[in-house]
Amino acid sequence: MELNLHQLWIFMQVIEHQGFSAAAQKLYMSQPAVSNQVRRLEQALRVTLIDRTGTRVRPTAEGALLAAYGERVLRLADEAVAAVQEAAEPVTGRLLVGGSTTVGTYLLPALLARYQRRHPDVGCEVFVGDATAVTERLRTGGIGLAVVAGRPPGDQLAVEQVLDERLLLIAAPDHPLAGTDPVTPHDLAAAGARFLLREPGSPARARQERALADWGLAGAPRADIWGPETAKRCAAAGMGLALLPEHAVAGELRAGTLTALPVTPAPPSCPVSLVRHRDRPPSRAERAFLAVLRELRDRPAEPGAEPLGAAAADRPCRC
Repeated sequence: MELNLHQLWIFMQVIEHQGFSAAAQKLYMSQPAVSNQVRRLEQALRVTLIDRTGTRVRPTAEGALLAAYGERVLRLADEAVAAVQEAAEPVTGRLLVGGSTTVGTYLLPALLARYQRRHPDVGCEVFVGDATAVTERLRTGGIGLAVVAGRPPGDQLAVEQVLDERLLLIAAPDHPLAGTDPVTPHDLAAAGARFLLREPGSPARARQERALADWGLAGAPRADIWGPETAKRCAAAGMGLALLPEHAVAGELRAGTLTALPVTPAPPSCPVSLVRHRDRPPSRAERAFLAVLRELRDRPAEPGAEPLGAAAADRPCRC
């Protein structure tokens, strides 16, 4: 059984204008032609859609049900046509994206580079700040979209996870545990490992504290380090071990200036989320960026594949 959209449209006009003649006048058709199309629709569905016994045309129970679905079907058809026509035109305009500190510094540039290679007529701008500053700009309309670590709370925000990012335990290449596989919490304790933790109160610090607790190393020596770039440099200088997202250290791991210790159990991963204002519909440029983000989420995991930041870290971004 197939639903003929042309017949459905005519049936909807009969219901809306409460008569075959009125619908025929609206559609520039003859009244018998309109009646014939509705009757063919009834024959295809094997139900009576219109009560013809009274002076006014009224839908039957089945007709009212079809009319309710028909509104959605025809609206979706209109949206499909508009989307196809829009897709044929180049995306233009301006894209302003926010990012929390680590995500905005290490992951977002590669995403925007990929985006702008597809849509070179869009001007890209980036705002990077702590999670509080980014979400506040979202709430006030200063930015339209943001990519942040974690899942920020707020009734005004629509949050969609796009990636589950691994945390890696990073050390200088000449660290005594480099080359040990696997590294256990006992190994870390025996080596007197000192941990370089992000600034107190930050979401990253909370994840790092949780990892140390899971390893039974909550009381291990530590130092407060403000910012991921500083933490990387301190680790490379041999000051201690740093727990950092994989995209933040992709370049250094490739260059050999840092090494990742394969600690088991692995530290907890961190969700990376797309965040936007719930009541503000995204622009066309923003919708195109959403498509790039969702490709990152939906792509199958490949053993040994480099993270996105590694693949595009050295390519120029005109954002």
